[in-house]
Amino acid sequence: MDNLDKKIGCLANEFADCQKVLAALGDENRQHLILEMMQMGQCKGVRVGEITMRTHLSRPAVSHHLQILKDAGILRVRREGTKNYYYFDPDGCAFSGLLQMLAHAKDILSALPNRSEII
Repeated sequence: MDNLDKKIGCLANEFADCQKVLAALGDENRQHLILEMMQMGQCKGVRVGEITMRTHLSRPAVSHHLQILKDAGILRVRREGTKNYYYFDPDGCAFSGLLQMLAHAKDILSALPNRSEII
């Protein structure tokens, strides 16, 4: 197995590790929720009801999408009594892993020969 095959194998593992993040970010509703949360500018976190008011989604749908984002490591939740506040993971581990995988993919692709002129 040559070095390129090892790099591709490593990339495949990184890609598998990023599948939850990619799936979470791939949904238009979740993209909309992320953008709304960013625009709200509430560093301490936002509640489901606050997000629901800014979207076309029902409260259960917002909760469902927030759970997926939380499971992917994009969001965290803080509980204060009976209230849950969702906020972006300050460690950014999910995004760091995704960025690392994309950088490795770019490096591998740039090292491959140009195949656009092959007949």
